[in-house]
Amino acid sequence: MSINVSVKQVPERVARGLRERARRNRRSLQQELLVIFEQAALAERLSPTDLYRRVRALGLTTPSESTAMVREDRDAR
Repeated sequence: MSINVSVKQVPERVARGLRERARRNRRSLQQELLVIFEQAALAERLSPTDLYRRVRALGLTTPSESTAMVREDRDAR
């Protein structure tokens, strides 16, 4: 079963961006909006702990120089 959804008062710049996105993806505006809705509604939700485990499992790290960069930025203020 499906339902009809209506979105009112969409700013013109947003509507333009959606139409352009649909054109780039070779879809109608209706199809593009449905894809956006599906992605938002069905997106996997990760807890902070699960996210941390995934990042570690992938071997992703923060470069050690980032701490020095933040400190330098803060000291410059």
